[in-house]
Amino acid sequence: MKIAFVGKGGSGKTTLSSLFVRHLAAGGAPVVAIDADINQHLGPALGLDETEAAALPAMGDRLPLIKNYLRGTNPRIASAETMIKTTPPGEGSRLLRVREDNPVYEACARPVELDGGAVRLMVTGPFTDADLGVACYHSKTGAVELCLNHLVDGQGEYVVVDMTAGSDSFASGMFTRFDITFLVAEPTRKGVSVYRQYKEHARDFGVLLKVVGNKVQGQDDLDFLRAEVGDDLLVTVGHSDWVRAMEKGRPPRFELLEDVNRRALRTLQVAADATYELRDWQTYTRQMVHFHLKNADSWGNARTGADLAAQVDPGFVLGESLAATA
Repeated sequence: MKIAFVGKGGSGKTTLSSLFVRHLAAGGAPVVAIDADINQHLGPALGLDETEAAALPAMGDRLPLIKNYLRGTNPRIASAETMIKTTPPGEGSRLLRVREDNPVYEACARPVELDGGAVRLMVTGPFTDADLGVACYHSKTGAVELCLNHLVDGQGEYVVVDMTAGSDSFASGMFTRFDITFLVAEPTRKGVSVYRQYKEHARDFGVLLKVVGNKVQGQDDLDFLRAEVGDDLLVTVGHSDWVRAMEKGRPPRFELLEDVNRRALRTLQVAADATYELRDWQTYTRQMVHFHLKNADSWGNARTGADLAAQVDPGFVLGESLAATA
């Protein structure tokens, strides 16, 4: 299942996504965790120290390798240079799977040992001094979108993505790449404003959006969130001594997380698992093509000097059956 955590800066989305990753790993599930926020905090939230987090390989710096691998023998893609972040797979493309080993994981993913298991962690990479004034950070997060476009995941497999803050997620089609999106919202006007914005932008794309109320301290906070987001409110999370210790770099064993918060994480997993039966790979592929054609017309054709619409394989539909035959 592909799962996104979104929310305004400071809402706690990285903390909650890291807790969810720990929860899945503790249950023995295969997990790929991706930090798609240009402010790279998921690694430290999973227990890496500053040196370890800084040494993580940046996906944005390895785009040529990613493109060359994913295009495979697809005759519609003349070269890696003509691939953009939205380029869809077609006949001959290589696909990514959660449980496999491949050159993309070898170059871009690193195993993170947790007290309940291990996960693969991938990061976009930070915005550097060399990027200032000359680069858009979406060129880095585009590596994540390209990988998600070529990813086939199955039941009981999880890809958890900590997205960029606020409504910046809509600067590409990546917001449609998920089975479910958890929007982390504080019980404040600013906290729910991102929810309203996200809900409006995602309305026409069938995005399944559920709100996780964070920093909820009492009935008044709960009533406020219920009044503002209605049935989209899935669960709430309050104060956690375990999280406070984690933020100080001294996390206790994960099994000591408070019972109420463990139940909240189980609720998130149940909601994610329930979306498996709702999967529509044809719609998923069609949306991928939709955003690719928009990007091709807007800037891609001019940037690459190629007709990127020709990259679309009209008979190709991404799906789990391809994982079995590729």
